[in-house]
Amino acid sequence: MPPSSSPSHADAQAVRDVATAYERLIDQIGKAVIGHKAAIEQLLIALFSRGHCLLVGPPGLAKALLVSTLARVLNLSFKRAACTPDMMPADITGTDHPQDDPETGRRRVVFLPGPLFAQVMLAEEINRAPPKALAALLEALQEKQVTSGSQTFRLPDPFLVCATQSPLEHEGTAPLPWAQQDRFMFSIRVDYPSRSEEIQILKATTGAPKAEVTPVLDPKQVGRFQDIVRQVVVADHVFGYAADMVRATRPKEPAVPKFLPELVAWGAGPRASQDLILAAKARAVLNGRFHATTEDIRTVALPILRHRIITTFHADAEGITPDAIIARLLEAVPNPVENGVGKSRKG
Repeated sequence: MPPSSSPSHADAQAVRDVATAYERLIDQIGKAVIGHKAAIEQLLIALFSRGHCLLVGPPGLAKALLVSTLARVLNLSFKRAACTPDMMPADITGTDHPQDDPETGRRRVVFLPGPLFAQVMLAEEINRAPPKALAALLEALQEKQVTSGSQTFRLPDPFLVCATQSPLEHEGTAPLPWAQQDRFMFSIRVDYPSRSEEIQILKATTGAPKAEVTPVLDPKQVGRFQDIVRQVVVADHVFGYAADMVRATRPKEPAVPKFLPELVAWGAGPRASQDLILAAKARAVLNGRFHATTEDIRTVALPILRHRIITTFHADAEGITPDAIIARLLEAVPNPVENGVGKSRKG
């Protein structure tokens, strides 16, 4: 069934504004970052959905440049923290610092904010951080606040955390706890460039300095667009499809695809369902629509689910990855007919 309500004139204009801004953002980011179109779209979806991102890929693929450029084109404050095995929570959140009060001459304690207090924060090689530092980050991801001693500080709005990690290197690293991974909306795969893209990179980085990017939005506009995403219409069958996709990852659920229990030990929780809907809403708006579709759900399912599935020993031994399992689920979970155009898939 189509959505039961249609947007007002103001809503429709707001969606057009977001779609126009999206095209300008892509253009400006492209001045500094070559390729990575899917990663750029997913970062913007996460930002407008008030989510966070893991960027996973080999070193040297411009992950940090991608995040810093995103902050520049949105005119958002940016800080980075290089995670190391000896990192302390205060290295991320900030610390209390004693100072002399010039008026009274007495000592006082002043909180000095850490990199988490930027609107866009990049945690590089997050799987090198020790558990204490990760625990401090957990509160920021979930509650958007930082606690220091007896004081609680709200983090800025908008607020986006992007964390990088390499799938290749394991010395000095530890697997990110599952509860920590679940707080990230997307796990974005950053892959090697194509041959043509690599040639463009060589031309752009070995000659004269490239043109500077120009800010497209400001924090107030980003916040307005985040509010618009929440107002996007979602039909009942789209809610149902999102729930069915996530429930199909859980091996103990009734009527899951027959292949799943052998390959998956633990599936995704309700936070994944919420992220599917929010990401579908954001993608709809970026594409100039005020209603989310099952195709939006299918497009964002892979980066939302891949880090929330724990595979069995059998799957690991056979080299079957979460990505391969999700691809099979997209074929197995029935997709409702949408607006008389979509095709039903049978498991």
